[in-house]
Amino acid sequence: MTQNDTTTVGALASATRSPALQLRDLRKSYGDVRAVDGIDLTVERGEIVAFLGPNGAGKTTTIDMMLGLARPSGGTVQVLGFEPHQAVARGEIAAVMQTGGLLKDVTVRETAQMMAALFRSARPVEEVLARAGIADIGDRMVGKCSGGQQQRLRFALALLPDPSLLVLDEPTTGMDVEGRREFWAAIRADAARGRTVLFATHYLDEADAYADRIVLVRHGRVVADGTSAQIKNLASGRVVSATLSGVSEVELAAVPGVERAERRGDRVLLRGKDSDAIARHLLTHTAARDLEIASTGLEDAFIALTGDTTEENGS
Repeated sequence: MTQNDTTTVGALASATRSPALQLRDLRKSYGDVRAVDGIDLTVERGEIVAFLGPNGAGKTTTIDMMLGLARPSGGTVQVLGFEPHQAVARGEIAAVMQTGGLLKDVTVRETAQMMAALFRSARPVEEVLARAGIADIGDRMVGKCSGGQQQRLRFALALLPDPSLLVLDEPTTGMDVEGRREFWAAIRADAARGRTVLFATHYLDEADAYADRIVLVRHGRVVADGTSAQIKNLASGRVVSATLSGVSEVELAAVPGVERAERRGDRVLLRGKDSDAIARHLLTHTAARDLEIASTGLEDAFIALTGDTTEENGS
């Protein structure tokens, strides 16, 4: 065995023991703008991780560095123990982006066949189309496919190299409710086979429903990392809702203990730490009925933990 052979074997052994993704003090600046400002993140194999943050928090820039599309200004990125460009070349990482250049005048199957020809070793075209849930439209022109079907085609293309890590960047933007449901059913079925998935989305219900773990970023830094329940618990307080008319949001905000008041039709939602006091006031001083008390949702936790986005830089 040559020295190069020994090095290669050692590298492969190291990669086998490595996490799916490891970011250490990752930074990216564009002039004076810090898009990513020291992110530390480890994703173990087999995890489904939601990577969330407001516009400009640095999510897309971070994903670009994972995929080797941008070079870090500082820190390191390791994908299954490899540099991003090595992981991409080996087919260890693939992505489904929110947009992408699909040729409209070729069929779904032809698109997959053309992409498969670019890889040294690719999964069978019919297999990836079936796993993406579009085997029945293989002969349809891409331009005749719905937005959801085109996203599932991008998913099928990402599966061709059989990646260990699949990255999704706002994959369901522009889809209708049914398209989102079908897309996530395909993703979840594939993840159940052991693939690691990291996704960025503005649809918090998707993160709540499909992620094993949620990572929140703000100003290019991780501000929270845990399960959906753990993230919700970080934002203290509860929501008291009731059917109540004739009272303005300004008056409701003045109720003792209320931190934020909102009206949705004939329902009012009052958020605060002392839900008992809020409920007591509503029942004794107003005509409120059908009162409910619930824990803080992911949306409330997201707002509380990521705060105002007006100063965000990057994308």
